[in-house]
Amino acid sequence: MENLLEIVAKFDVSAEVTDVKPMGEGLINDTYKVFVDGSDKPKYVLQRINNAIFQDVDMLMDNISKVTDHLRKKGKKTLKFYPTESKKYYYLDEISPLPAVGRNDGKKDGSKYWRLMDYVPDSLTYQTVNSHFSYLAGKSFGEFEAALSDMKEPLGENIPNFHNIEFRLKQLRDAVSEDRLGRVAEVQYYLDEIFKREEKMTLGERLFREGKLPKRICHCDTKVNNMLFDKYGNVLCIIDLDTVMPSFIFSDFGDFLRTAANTGLEDDPNPGNVDFNMEIFKAFTNGYLEGTKDFLLPVEKENLPYAAMLFPYMQTVRFLADYINGDTYYKIKYPEHNLVRTKAQWRLFEKAEEKEPDMKKCLTL
Repeated sequence: MENLLEIVAKFDVSAEVTDVKPMGEGLINDTYKVFVDGSDKPKYVLQRINNAIFQDVDMLMDNISKVTDHLRKKGKKTLKFYPTESKKYYYLDEISPLPAVGRNDGKKDGSKYWRLMDYVPDSLTYQTVNSHFSYLAGKSFGEFEAALSDMKEPLGENIPNFHNIEFRLKQLRDAVSEDRLGRVAEVQYYLDEIFKREEKMTLGERLFREGKLPKRICHCDTKVNNMLFDKYGNVLCIIDLDTVMPSFIFSDFGDFLRTAANTGLEDDPNPGNVDFNMEIFKAFTNGYLEGTKDFLLPVEKENLPYAAMLFPYMQTVRFLADYINGDTYYKIKYPEHNLVRTKAQWRLFEKAEEKEPDMKKCLTL
């Protein structure tokens, strides 16, 4: 704890810090509540940035500071981050030992990157995915994009090619070409089906090259639990800004529906449990169109059904490539885990594809 107090002291805060306690489970970043003198409630949040995932921390925090500054200038509620004495929004600790909390992997050089932000008092997060929360998510993430649609300062791409389906298909082809473990033969059906739809599913990248589809500033991790609510159920602000970067709006739209509209599990061993929930699609779409009504282009709106299909398609490609490569990227619980994930995601894609006409009808109502 003494080491953490020393780290908090590196940031430009005036309050006297008295205690630091673990917060949450730290699936990506180790997170701590920071208490100050005279209060029994947290004042700040201290977080270790996992630079195994976000390897350019300067870019990461530069993006976040630009986005939060822009949102504040527009009167929007957003997270507040604190600079260090050197005016950076992170502190690099190269020598102190890391407390044994959460995930501590990915530090090739032993250094740790830390950031400090305000703790938002009396705020709540929800895991619930229903029509109500899906509508709120669509509206909130749409308004988030709308507020940033006139931002002039450029942002970097934190995770290059994160949602680039052409890049993901190339990774799959490379995996097939190497066939390290001789697994290609058993998954040939899925490979044939994936590549049969390649032209259809790479539409976004082609439209971009033709100058018809713009890149926007997107959140790129649209989940219900990435919104803070007050006790009355009102959305306070969008959180988890690490993946905010230039992308197609398809990222924010399709990524939410890939998880929220799935009636089964991402790794459901029984693909028969998996369907594409149109009620969730309708609710999220209604909210999203309301939030983006001032800037969304016709080409973006008309291709929202494509976005809903793209993300289960892309995740199928990623799971399958990892299975063929010998499970080197995603953590697995048993040898066929990535194959099970592949089958479940492909089922979700097929169900979304079946409902493409219904999705298009929703956009014309």
